[in-house]
Amino acid sequence: MDGQRDLTFAFPRPDGRAVGRAPLCFPGESALRKAYVVNYRVQPTAQVDETAEIGAGSSVWELAQIREGARLGEGCVVGRGAYVGTGVRIGDNVKLQNYALVYEPAELGDGVFVGPAVVLTNDHNPRSVDPDGKQKRGGDWEAVGVKVAEGASLGARSVCVAPVRVGRWAMIAAGAVVTKDVPDFALVVGVPARQIGWVGRSGVRLVAREDQPGVWECPQSGSLYEETDGILVERAA
Repeated sequence: MDGQRDLTFAFPRPDGRAVGRAPLCFPGESALRKAYVVNYRVQPTAQVDETAEIGAGSSVWELAQIREGARLGEGCVVGRGAYVGTGVRIGDNVKLQNYALVYEPAELGDGVFVGPAVVLTNDHNPRSVDPDGKQKRGGDWEAVGVKVAEGASLGARSVCVAPVRVGRWAMIAAGAVVTKDVPDFALVVGVPARQIGWVGRSGVRLVAREDQPGVWECPQSGSLYEETDGILVERAA
């Protein structure tokens, strides 16, 4: 045990990923022959399918569920009651806060923040039954996913209605409902979500430079960004 957390060890795959609930060594092998063991933390009340892959240094907290074939990178945090669907792909250093719901086939890049009670949907036209009144099964509809690019943040209780893409380092305000693609570095708010500005890597809203049209500055870091035809890019240092 590691404090109040259950320290679960996993045997590393050839690609360096840890495999959920894996043994310390394969049958017939001595654990002493293996110099390194990848570790991650899983609370006893969490459910992690044995086919899921969890990267080193990740933590899965109480009542969270990680489904079959899901893959989490290194240094991830899956909060209390969060859900990661079958086959979902999550990069390194991603935070899923309490009760976030990430339905398959979502893809999250490195450094993504998913706030409390965020929902990434997977059915654009949801129905419980078909036109004949028969209950729909898994094969009766095609799941579509949300893609969230590197560094983006999804505020508490926001909803992404698949299929949409949230761009790199974008910021989705709390409670927003995203129904269309969000550009890199965009700040979007409301229902449905609309863009009201730009943010930089630090997450702070950018300020337009009066002396340089089309140039935006981060008031925190001083980094500069250039806007052309509605697309924002970082200016090389």
